[in-house]
Amino acid sequence: MVDRLFSNRRLAALYDAFYSRRPDFALYLPLVLSAQSVLDVGCGTGALLRTARKAGHGGRLCGLDPADGMLEQARKRLDIEWVLGDLASVKWERDFDLVVMTGHAFQVLVDDLELHEALQAIRSALTDEGRFAFDTRNPLARAWEAWTPENAVQIVDETGAWVRMAHQVDEPVDRDIVSFTTTYTSPRWRRPELSRSRLRFTDSGALVPLLGNAGFLIVEQYGDWDRSRLTETSPEIITVARRRR
Repeated sequence: MVDRLFSNRRLAALYDAFYSRRPDFALYLPLVLSAQSVLDVGCGTGALLRTARKAGHGGRLCGLDPADGMLEQARKRLDIEWVLGDLASVKWERDFDLVVMTGHAFQVLVDDLELHEALQAIRSALTDEGRFAFDTRNPLARAWEAWTPENAVQIVDETGAWVRMAHQVDEPVDRDIVSFTTTYTSPRWRRPELSRSRLRFTDSGALVPLLGNAGFLIVEQYGDWDRSRLTETSPEIITVARRRR
């Protein structure tokens, strides 16, 4: 089931305001601009592909997302393909030079079978020389410990009203799965809006067999958006993989 913060149109319309700073684009945008055909899995509001088109990308750009609320925002740009669905509902065969999953969308794939089937679908969508680039938070950095009401974020929406977003993690954390509630409040709303989420935190060692079993070979890994080396204390695990021949 799609998280409500993505499917609800009111919340989806706020997404880009809450996440206006996208340091990940420093890494992903050059990859997109250097590929002729790109699939963005879990594209959300389509911010990366919209930025690429604005920067002059003249090839095929396709965004896939299961949340209609997010795609409603993405579809404001008409010169990009927007597909409602997930990797289980579509089929591409060697269509794309690059597949990306940004914004930690990889972590939404919680179950082993779901993750394996998604990776196989991505491999099928890639050309023989294609690349798959994605990010997942390094579990050793324990990012969820900062997801507390005390660290709430506030923005001003298009009506001029403030909206507050706060997280509350379920305790105890169940191994590599983190469950949490996101609460949105605003003085112009009758009641708060709540969304439940579950994310998988996969360490770098576990990624090797997961990708290998799906027919991938890791070619690059970084610990942050500046392409710094991956270490135990890195906040991110950013991976570029290719089809194993």
